Amino acid sequence: MFDALYLEEAGQPAALRKLPENALPDEEVTVRVHWSGLNYKDALAITGRGPVVRAWPMVPGIDFAGVVERSSSPDFTVGQQVMLNGWGVGEKHWGGLAQKASVRAAWLLPLPQGLNAQQVLALGTAGFTAMLCVQALVREGVEPGSGPVLVTGATGGVGSVAVMLLARLGYEVVAVTGRLEEQPYLQKLGASEVLARSHFEMPSRPLEKARWAGAVDVVGGQVLASVCAAMKPQGVVTACGLAGGMEFPATVAPFILRGVTLVGIDSVMCPKTVRQDMWERLALLVNKDLLAEMTRVIPLSDAITAATDLLDGKIKGRLVVEVP
Repeated sequence: MFDALYLEEAGQPAALRKLPENALPDEEVTVRVHWSGLNYKDALAITGRGPVVRAWPMVPGIDFAGVVERSSSPDFTVGQQVMLNGWGVGEKHWGGLAQKASVRAAWLLPLPQGLNAQQVLALGTAGFTAMLCVQALVREGVEPGSGPVLVTGATGGVGSVAVMLLARLGYEVVAVTGRLEEQPYLQKLGASEVLARSHFEMPSRPLEKARWAGAVDVVGGQVLASVCAAMKPQGVVTACGLAGGMEFPATVAPFILRGVTLVGIDSVMCPKTVRQDMWERLALLVNKDLLAEMTRVIPLSDAITAATDLLDGKIKGRLVVEVP
């Protein structure tokens, strides 16, 4: 038997249950999970506030790290430390908020050199997504001297890591948050300026004053539209979240009059070679002391309550779930 957060059917909240090992999906590798994360998508699944889960019953948890217990794949051996994020785990396939997970070998990665399992989950899907955003800005030609880079949702997991990574690379980072009392936290991560989210929540004109050379947006909705309207010529916006809604009440003006580029970031089905590269970059770039400060560790038994707090905007930084 093993402990797991369990979603039996739509409309019912998650519960901590003991499950028989033969309930696990029949996949190539079984992992004894030691660390998982509590991400925005996990919180939606656990609370039932969003249509995240695609198959029932479900064990949520879109990322985890642990040790291989059983493997029929030549790529992984018993006792090896491994990690996983994405691939529909926790949505279509049983995930990592449990003591055990059974997954396809193609979804797993060995731990990146320079990070231990807890640090990997302190970064988790949020950190991986932030790295994809930062790398997209670099790829599209946004340099530290190009001008300020905006990060919305800056006190959340993706936003916090994005602020830290951009500052580490020498960018001028402007953080946007609905929690201005967290200004000291954001400045410690590297933000040179902190702006209230309310400035971006009102309908914007097709073009606003050009201010931002780049942006990492995790909010979507009107905030994303307002960010695009205020981009500098040839500015680049990376979009990776929809906490503010899926709507995009914008015009084509920023894109055809200023040459703004909007880059969508997909962390779920990202190719394995890209994943390996991003995790290697994270291992080199991340400030481990700041990462520790932005991370709170909770037991699996607290994950249900913490999921509600996360959606209610009461959590800053990253939540790591220690699985007993």
